[in-house]
Amino acid sequence: MNIILLGPPGAGKGTQAKKIAEYCLIPHISTGDILRENINNNTNLGLKAKSYMSKGELVPDELLITIIKDRLSKKDCSGGFLLDGYPRTIPQADALQMILTESNKKLDVVLNIDVDDEELINRLSGRRMCSCGASYHLIFNPPAKDEICDRCGGKLYQRDDDKAEAIKNRLVVYKKQTQPLIEYYKKKGILQEIDGGKDIQAIFENIKKVLEKYD
Repeated sequence: MNIILLGPPGAGKGTQAKKIAEYCLIPHISTGDILRENINNNTNLGLKAKSYMSKGELVPDELLITIIKDRLSKKDCSGGFLLDGYPRTIPQADALQMILTESNKKLDVVLNIDVDDEELINRLSGRRMCSCGASYHLIFNPPAKDEICDRCGGKLYQRDDDKAEAIKNRLVVYKKQTQPLIEYYKKKGILQEIDGGKDIQAIFENIKKVLEKYD
């Protein structure tokens, strides 16, 4: 089964992606992971990507498309794949369609995890970090002592991009970028909305019910 997973920051895509990949026995393909892997292995693609990322620039579509095409050609994708983080724009979606057509594949379903803004802000703004690398959440994974790291006893802090105003800006950018993509796949008849406001297992159970229709 060939799947795309969409969802805003804080929707829990990473958690659900892992569960879906294990359930369907397909690789979870994250563009971020692929870029890091290519950079770490000093591949030609990785060196090109690094030249943009080291300057704080976005990796251009042409390079991302090449990376995705290369990854989807691997043997482990012969039985399907789960794409997470790609496509993000209509041109990327069109390019993906061309890649799949060339290899006689098709997208089966696009899952969009939908969570209301207030819930997303609560989830993301509750995150706390420690300089030792430990992370917490004031609601879902609180430290034993307020604002103190269980691991090293250090003072916890909130990242700037986890503050409410920054989160609102991130959501505005996400919606502006992704809403056209949601409409794109809705018109193709393969978009399935998933209520992301429930707990992790309940969300996954709903996803399984959707996937069973495509078996």
